[in-house]
Amino acid sequence: MMRSRSFTAGFALAGLVGAAVLMALCVGKGQAPPSAGFWLLTVGLGVWAVLSVRYVAGLDGSRMDGTMTAALFGLWIIYFWQLLVMAFDVPRVLLPPPSTIALSMFEHGDLLWGDFVQTVLKAVLVGWALGSGLGFAVAVAIDRMPFLQRGLLPLASLTSTIPLVAVAPIAVMWFGFEWPSKAAVVVLMTFFPMLVSTLAGLKASGKLERELMYSYAASYTGTLLALRLPSALPFMFSALKINATLALIGAIVAEFFGSPTTGLGFRISTEAAKMNMSLVWGAIVVSAITGSLAYVLLVKLERRAAFWHPSVRDA
Repeated sequence: MMRSRSFTAGFALAGLVGAAVLMALCVGKGQAPPSAGFWLLTVGLGVWAVLSVRYVAGLDGSRMDGTMTAALFGLWIIYFWQLLVMAFDVPRVLLPPPSTIALSMFEHGDLLWGDFVQTVLKAVLVGWALGSGLGFAVAVAIDRMPFLQRGLLPLASLTSTIPLVAVAPIAVMWFGFEWPSKAAVVVLMTFFPMLVSTLAGLKASGKLERELMYSYAASYTGTLLALRLPSALPFMFSALKINATLALIGAIVAEFFGSPTTGLGFRISTEAAKMNMSLVWGAIVVSAITGSLAYVLLVKLERRAAFWHPSVRDA
């Protein structure tokens, strides 16, 4: 049963007000251990939270409603994280509350911005673009010259089996401690997914369309640009989205094996050694937000570039 938008908004808002009151009354006074009344209110609020997310998700299904559902769900997760960590007085070394993480991010904003520039704007962006571009170029070459499929494709598949922990120290030896060594690791991680996806996409065009292009005496390049590459766009965007997360993980892990005094991976390793876990979580939050934003940007770009494709149009 679909509920009205005003009822759903009021229900969700009442839950958030109740959450603020519970936080102020039960945890703000430092009750430890929590009383039975606290648990009753928490369980009731949990049920209310589930219902509010369910009601928002059950609206007419526009993209804004989907965004609101995700935002409300994330808000409730952060709230219960804060509430339960404070209620149980969990040591900050084990799990700091979100408010402490946010405060640490604010206090060390300049430090985290420098890490973001070093890891994301240099290593990840350059490595992601080079790896994806190289995978695309090799895929077109294999498609144009089928004999390469028997010789080059098996060799290319080896790049996906090389362990990251073995490649990272070698890249540091070859390219130094700065960001080029991390970009080299990212190139290796993003090359094969783009290669395989592009090859599959180039074969996705229909037989009738290909025969029509043949009847027009279209060249390979003409067929590629007018028919096969447009058909391959959803496959290529899938690879780009997978590579966006792989690139971030690869660059951060590579920084564990040698880096200058900046970078998200360097920050996580050094601050964890100092038991400064709030800043470690801050670096994790920066990484997670970056990956999510990259995914959202690529989805929007895919909707503009391949809006005609059924897989995008029906999404």
